Amino acid sequence: MYMKKLLFILCLIMTTIVQAQKQYTFDKKIALPGEGGYDYLSIDAINNKLYVSHGTAVNVIDLATEKPVGVISDMKGVHGIAIANDLNRGFISDGRANAVVVFDLKTFEKISTIPVTGNGPDAIMYDAFTKQVFCINGESKNASVIDATTLKQTGTVDLGGGPEFAVPNGKGLVYNNLEDKNSLNVIDAHSLKVIHNYPLAPCGGPTGLALDSKNQRLFTVCRENKGMSVVDAANGKVITTLPIGAGVDAVAYDPKTKLVFCSNGDGTTTIFQQATADAYSLFQTLTTQTRAKTLALDLNTHKIYLSVVDMEPGTRKAIPGTFSVLVYKMN
Repeated sequence: MYMKKLLFILCLIMTTIVQAQKQYTFDKKIALPGEGGYDYLSIDAINNKLYVSHGTAVNVIDLATEKPVGVISDMKGVHGIAIANDLNRGFISDGRANAVVVFDLKTFEKISTIPVTGNGPDAIMYDAFTKQVFCINGESKNASVIDATTLKQTGTVDLGGGPEFAVPNGKGLVYNNLEDKNSLNVIDAHSLKVIHNYPLAPCGGPTGLALDSKNQRLFTVCRENKGMSVVDAANGKVITTLPIGAGVDAVAYDPKTKLVFCSNGDGTTTIFQQATADAYSLFQTLTTQTRAKTLALDLNTHKIYLSVVDMEPGTRKAIPGTFSVLVYKMN
């Protein structure tokens, strides 16, 4: 017990030193064309590209130059983008079309449009272990499962509530937040069944979800209680819950720096330092921009990217021509 306490104290001291030396600061703004709403961002680390959902299109940014290099267009209402590098394919959830659009990761050309049986495709993820795409349908409260090699829907998972984001563990399990049930699903990717459902109290309204694979810890961010909960992936136990900003939508974990990023609609990103699997402290409250609530993390450069549009003062009306991606780096 003494050694554990000593280790914890040493970790806190190291965290304080790191905080004093480094902070995230604004780097640049990348302007993007077009109008409409925005949702998820996704990074293809192999090809060094950032995909940004935007209205009826997906904007593509080259991370080496941080300049736009392509657009995947002519969809009805884009939400998420999943990357399958082993198959050189990307998958886009087209919510208003009840479809998944498949594209080539090198050329950005469309390969196929797959109609799904669910309603309101939203979050989307690729499980390389089973070579399946899970398209999370918000309206029908289920997931459409697509064989990423044949590009055919092969099944449906009844999720039992209003789903939000999902992440695979790389070993045949998929974790999925239920926003209206304040709980976490564990899905068997082989049987396509929910095998566990864990309550997330005190978390209320869970949205984004990220995984620390090494320590088997899940990070779920929750709007109602403005908190980030750390969950043991093995048994669903909520280990700790930490305060964050309002209107959170996304969370990301960096295994190298051991930082957890929670992007909030109130114009902040709350960043925590992981000392041990179960110990966390506030690293920084980064000021961003109102409604910059979704983000992507580049594990190579450790930069974070948040999509946003300027709003008319005192309203929720977007100013035309102001959609962009904000870039922040550690100084």
